[in-house]
Amino acid sequence: MNDKIKIAVAGLGSRGNAYSDYVLLYPDKAEIVACADILPDRVERFGDKFGVAPEMRFSSAEEMLSRDKLADVVFVCTMDRLHYPHAMAALDKGYHLLLEKPVSPVLHECYEIADKAREKGVQVLVCHVLRYSNMFRKLKEVVDSGVLGDIVSIQADEEVCYWHQAHSFVRGNWSNEKRSSPMILQKCCHDMDYLYSLVGKKCVSVSSIGSLKHFKASEAPEGATERCTAECPHYHTCPYSVDTNYLEWGRRGVFSWPIDVVSQVPTMEALEEALRTGPYGRCVYHCDNDVVDHQIVNVLFEGDVTVTFSMCAFNVDGGRRLHIMGTKADLKCEIDSDTIRVNPYVDRFTDHSIIYDVSSEDDAFGHGGGDAGIVRDLIFLLRGEGGVSSSATSVDESIESHIIALAAEESRVRGGELIRRDEFVAKNR
Repeated sequence: MNDKIKIAVAGLGSRGNAYSDYVLLYPDKAEIVACADILPDRVERFGDKFGVAPEMRFSSAEEMLSRDKLADVVFVCTMDRLHYPHAMAALDKGYHLLLEKPVSPVLHECYEIADKAREKGVQVLVCHVLRYSNMFRKLKEVVDSGVLGDIVSIQADEEVCYWHQAHSFVRGNWSNEKRSSPMILQKCCHDMDYLYSLVGKKCVSVSSIGSLKHFKASEAPEGATERCTAECPHYHTCPYSVDTNYLEWGRRGVFSWPIDVVSQVPTMEALEEALRTGPYGRCVYHCDNDVVDHQIVNVLFEGDVTVTFSMCAFNVDGGRRLHIMGTKADLKCEIDSDTIRVNPYVDRFTDHSIIYDVSSEDDAFGHGGGDAGIVRDLIFLLRGEGGVSSSATSVDESIESHIIALAAEESRVRGGELIRRDEFVAKNR
């Protein structure tokens, strides 16, 4: 295929910009030709950056998708509860999709998107970017090699990190379930997806417990003000102070993520104004957040494989940790690291560990190379070129992770009640 893949981007926030940046790695294969966002300054900056013609810059995804087909593919990077209407409108026009996760917080909408994609004969890649990371690809290779024997159990942890929780899930866009989606879906469908892929079998049942423990008014220190300003007596000691979490980075000249979410204009003046007036300047104990800050999920897969997953906000470094226990060996790794350790069951007095090095130049890209990997695969897939990885997360594949996450949330709300997958799907599909 000689023609460039033409891309339209709906939603020009952090994720929309991140995926679009990687398009620039393939100037001879793809180009961004249209963009849309409800914030005019975002549209202007994005359009200028990517050379989008003025008449192809739109004030909303709805406006862009109401026009005759403008491109080959749409990047749907709008908010969670807008994915369904925007995806369906794009599919109706015959667009391929790069669809930010979650597909939808409503299970039957996930199925409807999958059905529409099949009807139209188009590709929908869901942004489970961890699948495209160098670490996951090696993990999958090791597990599929049989060196572990049969998987018996997996323990997985996601340490969100205290400031990331405060930024994204207390002050930020994904703090309130009605505006976005449950924490276990929004943040952790990545985890449910890669765990499902490693096990290679469908879920049988799910149970879960968790709550919002800390980020609420009852936990506020005495005298805490509604907004995080120098007038608050805890301004210089609170771990969530905007001074240490945002302003100090600006003073050091660092305006990358997450600072660029607070203000896309990389100046101290713009950052200070955003914190004075916007959502990221609120006290973390006086926001309208309701998603959990810790949760545990227990999953039974076919073949009596058990998985225990824990998500918690209260840690310093953040990151994901994994322990896979098989009948021949166990495996341990940190998802953000460069190594995987496999420990065969040979004898107790000699170290027979196998160390896999997964370091790569791609690690400099977001999510351990995953952000760049999914954009690359999409471009190569649509151009019919070789080299597409086996990591591709179609919407059908993605639905399995959404079933686990949504069933876990129902279990949590119902006090840890066991939820059977097939019954849950029958009720919600």
